[in-house]
Amino acid sequence: QVKLVESGGGWVHPGGSLRLSCAAYGFTLDSYAIAWFRQAPGKEREGVGCINRVDDSTYVTDSLKGRFTITRDNAKNTVYLQLNGLRPEDTAIYTCATAAFLGSNTGFLSEPNDVWGQGTQVTVSS
Repeated sequence: QVKLVESGGGWVHPGGSLRLSCAAYGFTLDSYAIAWFRQAPGKEREGVGCINRVDDSTYVTDSLKGRFTITRDNAKNTVYLQLNGLRPEDTAIYTCATAAFLGSNTGFLSEPNDVWGQGTQVTVSS
C-alpha cells in the first residue's frame, strides 16, 4: 500500500522546536518532491514548503523562512520538517504530500494524484 505517515508532532512552549517526520511506505521517496502543508483551526490549509527530488533544493514560504527547514534522508525513506522558534500561531495539523517542485524561489504545486499523509498535530502554547 502506498502511503505517507507523519510523526513527531506534540505540544511545545513558545520558542521551542520540533522535528516532524514524513515516512514513505510502498514507494521510494527519493523519486518524488515532498511538500509540507499545515491547517490551523478555522483556517484554510496553507503550503509550508517543499523539497525537490533531484538535488534536495528546497522552497519555504517567505513567512516561515529562517524558522522552518526541510531535509530528506533517502536511506530512511523519510523527509523531515524542522520547526524552530515556534509561536502560538504555528499551532496546526501538519501534513506531507507528494508534489511538483517548481523552484526554490517559485514554489510547488499539488496535483490530483498526489499521495497525502494523515497529518500530525503541533500545539504551541505556554
